[in-house]
Formats: sequence, C-alpha cells, structure tokens
Amino acid sequence: MEWLQSIFCIHSPLQAVIVLAVIIALGLGLGKIHVFGVSLGVTWVFFAGILAGHLGFSIDSSMLHYAESFGLVLFVYELGLKVGPGFFSSFRKGGIELNLLGMGVVLLGTFLSVGLAYGLGISMNDMVGILSGATTNTPALGAAQQALEQIGLSANGAALSCAVTYPLGVVGVILALIFVRKCFVKSSDIVDHSSEQDNHTYIGTFRIHNPAIFGKNIHDAAELVAPKFVISRLWRDGVVTIPTSDTLLEENDRVLVITNEKDAPALTVLFGEQEKTDWNSEDIDWNAIDSRLISKHIIVSRPEINGRKLGSLRLRNNYGINISRVLRSGVTLLATPQLVLQLGDRLTVVGEAKAIENVEKVLGNTVVALKDPNLAAIFIGIVLGLLLGSIPIAIPGISTPVKLGLAGGPIVVGIIIGRFGPQFHLVTYTTRSANLMLRGIGLSLYLACLGLDAGAHFLDTIMRSDGLLWIATGFVITVVPVCIMAIVAMRWRKLDFGSACGMLCGAMANPMALTYANDTLPGDNPAVSYATVYPLAMFSRVVIAQLLILVFL
Repeated sequence: MEWLQSIFCIHSPLQAVIVLAVIIALGLGLGKIHVFGVSLGVTWVFFAGILAGHLGFSIDSSMLHYAESFGLVLFVYELGLKVGPGFFSSFRKGGIELNLLGMGVVLLGTFLSVGLAYGLGISMNDMVGILSGATTNTPALGAAQQALEQIGLSANGAALSCAVTYPLGVVGVILALIFVRKCFVKSSDIVDHSSEQDNHTYIGTFRIHNPAIFGKNIHDAAELVAPKFVISRLWRDGVVTIPTSDTLLEENDRVLVITNEKDAPALTVLFGEQEKTDWNSEDIDWNAIDSRLISKHIIVSRPEINGRKLGSLRLRNNYGINISRVLRSGVTLLATPQLVLQLGDRLTVVGEAKAIENVEKVLGNTVVALKDPNLAAIFIGIVLGLLLGSIPIAIPGISTPVKLGLAGGPIVVGIIIGRFGPQFHLVTYTTRSANLMLRGIGLSLYLACLGLDAGAHFLDTIMRSDGLLWIATGFVITVVPVCIMAIVAMRWRKLDFGSACGMLCGAMANPMALTYANDTLPGDNPAVSYATVYPLAMFSRVVIAQLLILVFL
C-alpha cells in the first residue's frame, strides 16, 4: 500500500508521468461519450485534471509547467502546419468577407467582455479566463497566462475562470445555432454550394470546330482564353495520343479536357463543341479507353521534388506522359505547369506503361517513405516559433511590450512554414494521422496540466457567488456575439445558413459545434467556412488575450 501511495503521491519524475497519463487516459475515455449527439471530446481531459486536483493529486511544479508549456507549443505549432497551406488563400474574394465577419465575432466578444468586466466588477485577469473559456480557446488562455507571468501576477485566476466557463462555452455555441435556426432561418437559407467550389475539377470532351485554332498548337490556343485547362488525351483518326504543348490542333480532333466546371462554357467557345458524354462519374475505367495508354496515381515521395514547379520537371516532354490532376489534402487541383508540388501529392498520370514506370522513379511513389514524420522540420519550427514568440513588440500607449509568447510564436511560424516551406525545399509533410497524434498529445498534456493546476480550488470557486457570476458572464459572451453575427451574416451579407454556421464555429474555435452543423446541414459549406475563418480568428484571440492583460492591468 505504501508503494502504491508513493507512486501516486510522492513527487518524482515517475509520479508525474503516471499521474498525467492516468488523467489523459481517463479524460479521453470519457470523451467518447455522446449526450444528445454532442461530446466534449478531448476537453474531458481538462475536467479529469480538475477532478484529480480536487482529490488532492499534484505533481512537482517545475514538471507541471514544463509539460504544460511543451504541450501547448506542440499543439499550436502542429495546428499552424495544418492550416498554413490554406491560410493565405482564404483571403481571396469570399474568404475576405468570411474573415471580416469572423473578426466581427471576435471583436464583439472582446468589447462585451471589457464592458462586463467594468460593469460587474470582475478583474481583467479573471475576465480573460472567462473569455477564453467562453470561446473554448485554450491557446488564448496560454497567451494570457504568459502575459500575466510576464508582469509578475498569478495566472491561477485565469485558469479557474476558464475552467468553470468552458463547458457552457462548448454547448452555448450549439444552443445559439439552434436558436438562430428556429427563429431566423428560412428553408431557402439552407443550401448546398459544395458543387460550386472553384477547386471542383471537371472532365469533359470537346470537338475542334473553331477555325480560329485550326493549325495552332495547344500552348498558343491556351493563350486565347483566361481559364486554365489540361488536355489529357487527343483522338485523331481513331487513334488516342498523349498531346504535348507543341501538338497542333486540327479540325474534328476530339480532346479530353480537365478544367474547373465553371470554365466549361468558355472552353466550348474556344474549341467549338462540347460532347454530352459524362466523364465525371467515379466508376469510369480509364484504362479501357485505349489499350496502349493507362492511367495511374503516383505519389510524390522524393524530398528532392518537394517545392518544385510541375513544369520544371518536363515530364510530358521527356517521357511522353500527361498529368491531368493533383490530389492534395482531399482537394483536386489542376496540374498546371506553375503548380508547386509538395510531398504527399497524388498525381494522376496518363501514358504508356513503360513511360509511367520511369515517371514513378522520378517522383518516388513510395508510400512507406511518407509514413515517417519529418521530426527535424517540426523541432526546427518549434525553435523558430519560440524565438519569434520571445521578441518584445512595442505598442504605443502600452508600457510593457507585447510578446506572441508560447502560443502565438509557434502558431505563426507553423502557418508560415506550412504555406511556404515547400518552396524552400523544407520537408513539412506528415501524414494526417501523424499530425493528429502530435496535436492530440500536445493538447492532452496542456489540458491535463491546466486542469490539475486549477482543480484544487475548482469546487470552491463554483460554490462561491463569484463562480456563478463567471458562469453566467461566460454564457452571455458565448451566445450574444454568435446570435448577432449570425443575423448580420445571413440578412445583411446574404450568406446561407451552412456557411454562416462554419464561420461562427471557426471564429469561436469550436469544433464540437462544427460537428453538429456538419451532421444537421447538407453539403460541406460549414467545413469550408470553418477552415477559412479559423486561422485568423485563432491568431487574433491569442494576441487580444495578451493585449487585454497589458492594457487593463
């Protein structure tokens, strides 16, 4: 019995690992429980830590702070790597509007928090914790704790207020979406635009009947129109060939073209006639079109190819093949010469069997090589993120410089490396499972330590009048901005309800609410809007959390 007590109660490295492991295992087990279709998921680790702290368990303070900091850094950096490739492209037309609406949610919640702090007499260090819990944003809490420690104040109040407001922060967004749907949403507001996305590739066959391109090569013909397209196959006199950019187009040629669906009418004008054959169903046997030509998927697995433009490889001219499409992270891209290749890209290659074998040697096509996570890039990025986070940024009117800290620095570097790393031949690819595991380990460590630190005083806090006030305040901060901006998005900006839901869930950093939206609405509008808004909203809340501390304390 003494042995068992020493394992769990006497501070040591072994005891710290065992306590944290038990908390994480218990929390993840509880996270699989669904109530009315809703689960708190990994958030249960937070509450398992609170329970352990309330029962009197603790670990050495230095180990606690180390595990908490490392977990937070690992989580936000991997998060940055994941959202980085789509972060800057989210600011295109449509994405700008969604991000502005998302920032409206962020700023409205911030102003409401400041007003309630003064109106209800809540200290700003407690209010930042309430805001973090109400918006289910643990990186923002981490940034606030860093700012509090920077000016010599205790961060326990922020952790406690976050702990008591977090549950209603998760559920509050879902309740707000249900309320808006019941009271303000018409049937015409629920639509599915998934087939209208710009990256939705389209395959069609065209007949050359336009005299303006008779005798022109494919390169010169492509210069006549703005839409991008790839000609995968060409039929002439009953023979199927792989065309190159120098291939001359003749009257009555039949071409198989890959483009964006919205550009098909423009290409009909260019070529002359579009055939009725449907080439977009999934059950087409491409290898049956011609016995000499086959279609095969090849994965980019050679590090030397990472970051190179597709056109620079000259695969079509050197091997007589054609690359029609590139699948990246579930998105199908046109195989234009300017496309920058990344490890893990899956290329659809058309050509003779021997030629495709040679292309495989160039690109790699070794799935096993991609299963090993590129740990060097991960730790280099973490170091750069920590260095960036430690740089003091002077802001006029604030005596203490702002730092991005452990939460802000790594997520910024993660976004930058995730987006631009391949262009500098930095191998950032990890499999989806590896990225999820690293993020899960980091977030679980952070939540376990956060809950364990706050647990000793959690129940006492709830039983106090202050605790009930915090819970009510957090619920208001969760629900009011969501309801207001939902109405603004749908009535003023004419967004459909699915896109509005995704924007609100992204701005509130609430994947549980996104799961609810995905399960109850058609199409992938919520997921697309969520991915567009989430990175900027997350980064903004990390910075705002620090500014609230440094400006008002």
